[in-house]
Amino acid sequence: MARSARPVVHYMATRPDGTVPPTCNHLARYYSGLGETIPTVNLADHIGQVIDHPSPGERWYTDKPFSYFHMYTRPGEILERIEDGWPIRLWIVEPLGETGNWGGDFYPYWLMSQQIRVVEETDAWRAFGHRGAQTLAVIAQLPDLARQWATEWAADPKDTRRTYAAWNERVNDTHALDWWAHYRAQYSRREAGLKAADQLADTAATEAATDAGADPEALAAIRLRARCLVAGQLMFDRIRTGEYEQSVRGLLLGAGLDTPAPVAA
Repeated sequence: MARSARPVVHYMATRPDGTVPPTCNHLARYYSGLGETIPTVNLADHIGQVIDHPSPGERWYTDKPFSYFHMYTRPGEILERIEDGWPIRLWIVEPLGETGNWGGDFYPYWLMSQQIRVVEETDAWRAFGHRGAQTLAVIAQLPDLARQWATEWAADPKDTRRTYAAWNERVNDTHALDWWAHYRAQYSRREAGLKAADQLADTAATEAATDAGADPEALAAIRLRARCLVAGQLMFDRIRTGEYEQSVRGLLLGAGLDTPAPVAA
């Protein structure tokens, strides 16, 4: 007996105030520079309701800054087109009427429509993919961790430098961050989520380590460690088969460094 297919869920991201960002950021900046107001709609005001697009453009072509409702069936990619990045609010919507997808085979998780039903708001962490909640929890810990790493470096620069150099060499040799994490994220439709998490990790670690007085060499090492740690958390369930893959995952999580990394749940 054949199993029933899992129902497709369509997600839309909005700004923190609930308004839908433009379809095309480039056109939005251009027309805003000319003094025009870019139309939008606030999903928070229409939960359970059907919304017609306020300024529909040519189907399915981006001829206006806000041309259609743009939704995703893979929430881990939804941050790729958000104007200001994280934070966002995430919504489950139902496309109505005619739909399109100018991404074709390259972006099968995109869908466009000019009418939707706003079903409900859902957890924003889903925009990072399956392990978004764990990843955001680690990002929240990074300021404290980065300050701790900076303190450890300052207390024993020689040995700490040697430890980080050996770990860094293994990360580079195995391509843990720029191959394993990147391509596994791409295959599992979390590429945008990984990119956003990487940026958040880098910013959090940079600010905290700088405030702690880390020198440039220590700062570079701490930033890399933070980025690897977050990538390892986000892709924990995708880099797992066999002893070698588990060793790569361990490197991302900080194996070989003195301070235990947060345990992935």
